[in-house]
Amino acid sequence: MVMKLADRQPSTRVAKLIRLGIALPVVVMLGTAMAVSPAGARSAPDSFADLAEKLLPAVVNISSTQTIKTADNAHPEMPEFPPGSPFEQFFKDFMERQNKGKGGGEGPPRHAMSLGSGFIIDSAGYVVTNNHVIADADEITVTLQDNTNLKATLVGKDVKADLALLKVTSAKPLPSVPWGDADHTRVGDWVVAIGNPFGLGGTVTAGILSARSRDINNGPYDDFLQTDASINRGNSGGPMFNVAGEVIGINTAIYSPTGGSVGIGFAIPSNEAKPIIDQLKQFGKVRRGWLGVKIQSVTDEIAESLGLPKAEGALVSTVSEGSPAFKGKVEQGDVILKFDGKDINEFRRLPRIVAETPIDKKVDVVVWRKGKQVNLQVVVAPLVETEEVADAGSTSSKEPVAAGPSVSALGLKLSALTPQLREKFGLADDAAGVAVTDVSNTSSAAEKGVAPGDLIVEIGQEEVKSPDDVVAKLKTATDKKLKSVLLLVDKKGELRFITVKVE
Repeated sequence: MVMKLADRQPSTRVAKLIRLGIALPVVVMLGTAMAVSPAGARSAPDSFADLAEKLLPAVVNISSTQTIKTADNAHPEMPEFPPGSPFEQFFKDFMERQNKGKGGGEGPPRHAMSLGSGFIIDSAGYVVTNNHVIADADEITVTLQDNTNLKATLVGKDVKADLALLKVTSAKPLPSVPWGDADHTRVGDWVVAIGNPFGLGGTVTAGILSARSRDINNGPYDDFLQTDASINRGNSGGPMFNVAGEVIGINTAIYSPTGGSVGIGFAIPSNEAKPIIDQLKQFGKVRRGWLGVKIQSVTDEIAESLGLPKAEGALVSTVSEGSPAFKGKVEQGDVILKFDGKDINEFRRLPRIVAETPIDKKVDVVVWRKGKQVNLQVVVAPLVETEEVADAGSTSSKEPVAAGPSVSALGLKLSALTPQLREKFGLADDAAGVAVTDVSNTSSAAEKGVAPGDLIVEIGQEEVKSPDDVVAKLKTATDKKLKSVLLLVDKKGELRFITVKVE
């Protein structure tokens, strides 16, 4: 189960991905910082004492207060009982009596508190933390190592990356820590965590960098560092240091069956965080680049069907009309191999690179199209958070395709689109393609998730409009002795490429 970092109540379910902030009805000091060593292999130090003494003053605790309005007739949920149980009627009558005569107005407000960690990056008083630590806060307080409490103002936040920048004012100079280069850390490097987990006070732990580039389904730009250094609830927003005392990550989540540390913690890399923090400091918000495509991974089967030497790049399943990609002649079915001189080894890398690209920059794009590389240029536009990154962009006629004979192929039973099928499967008026009406449970298509109601739009990157078109394309594939074919499938407006075996 996934729990947000600032969940009010810890869950008891097994194997949860848990953000590290704590939200409680009472004030609790929380926080943790982790550390990773530099790229060069180093032996374990005799002690981390000098490092901890140097870094502790710049690691802070953050508490935020939120006012929550309550209903006048708010009451706890009624317990669940077996149907017909005498207790069921008893509790129902009891709650009705409790609420009798009460209106539906607002009751007295209550206050909830979220607790986490942060670190000072500038002696002028700029503090970095996670967004979920301060989300929807009415008041934010930063507590220094010497227990000095400072009121903080929110400079800016980025929900997608779960980062926030605060500003405090102090009568005395504030200690700060420098950014490091997360790209030069290696798996196995030493890490040190400093913080205040569970409100225990300043705590120092050590471990190693366990893995890189982890995708934990936290957002579109996941690229987490993983560590086995002990970090727990309340560590959210705390810094991860290398042994040189540089920040290479920001602790954000743990994976745990218990709610406590089991040696699997995640941190946002400094190379991803620093540009975002710089923009928050300068503009108060983040300006991300936008390409306007929907992409998917390139599997070995897809690579083989496209004639790619190896499985790499980002396969374009949709190009949004009017987007930078559309204007730059990127086409559906292209595989983006390079963007702005950077190799796209896996599809998850492309969104991060595009997001970090300066707005209005003209960049070179290399795509794989119909068996060869094609060089293109696109001008990156700003991402508008309220818009979809890409639309389906179908330009097909709204007139339904004439009904044709059903056919069995690829383990599928197919039919031309009819008004009856549109109504049966809830298909849009402008949906186009060949309708899947039945799927063999033992077919390759079933294994890939093809289901009745899906539409086959292309085979081998060529459009199909009828079952006869499908048969013709399959005959061509059979004549070429292909083991599988590439299908473009429309699942209720979501386009996706899949490969299925030729029966």
